[in-house]
Amino acid sequence: MIESKPYVCQLSQIEKDYAAANLNETDDNRSQKIEEIREWILKHDNLHACTDDFFILRFLRTSKFNIEKAKYKLWNYYEQRCNIPEWYANKDPFLAELQDMFKLGVFLPMRKLDNEGRLVVLIRVAAHDPSRQKLADMLKASLMILDLAIRENESVSLHGVIAIMDLAGISLGHALQFPPSVIKKLVHAWQGCYPLRIQALEFINSPTYINVVLNVFKSFMTNKLKQRIHVHTRGTKTFLDKVQHDILPIEYGGSDGSIDDLKDYWKNRVEENRMWFTIDESYKLNVNNV
Repeated sequence: MIESKPYVCQLSQIEKDYAAANLNETDDNRSQKIEEIREWILKHDNLHACTDDFFILRFLRTSKFNIEKAKYKLWNYYEQRCNIPEWYANKDPFLAELQDMFKLGVFLPMRKLDNEGRLVVLIRVAAHDPSRQKLADMLKASLMILDLAIRENESVSLHGVIAIMDLAGISLGHALQFPPSVIKKLVHAWQGCYPLRIQALEFINSPTYINVVLNVFKSFMTNKLKQRIHVHTRGTKTFLDKVQHDILPIEYGGSDGSIDDLKDYWKNRVEENRMWFTIDESYKLNVNNV
């Protein structure tokens, strides 16, 4: 079991002011709200959830300190893990199929945050071969890296994530791996389960038919998330007007190392955290008792 650690606030005054103005979080209400969620978790015998202060705090922040919304999102978080084991179970980073994905670099958070404290994530949607590699393995590897990237990152819990969805090389085979049922689950993970706030979805190297695919995604999105989608056509660098480029790899107009550097960095990180993934996987919703 992951040791439950008390949260020690190390926010600057500027960050505290931001949290109060945008997330309804104050020094006066933080501990009480965390404890309220923890007591709710402990009352549910079927919900074996992590009760670490910062883990709970992330759900409160993404719900703007609305207790009921935080409970709803936390429940969804574990329910999805229960209902989609092909994405969330058996997360041994040394499995051959996961090693393939880490080597390909399908999901690569930047090593530095942007100037607003946001995590920028590069998702190379077509990096894998759909004729021999499963979408479920791609998503599992991606979610493992995401879990590590946001696990203890205070700034990201406040300021959120920008996702760059690179569609270069996308084929019919890739598209066929995304039926509406899978898209619905993905969007639910983004906006209904994970304790993070998506600030922008930048689709780059987009083919001419992108709106056909995006309309399916949008059909499951809230209006707020729909408004955060930006499409950039193939071969253009217009996304650099919206994303801080000096934290990006050189292949994407940045100066912070290469794609290979990022691949190696995250492959090593997940391997070093093999035991943490085993422990984290032990937290789950017991559907037999629901």
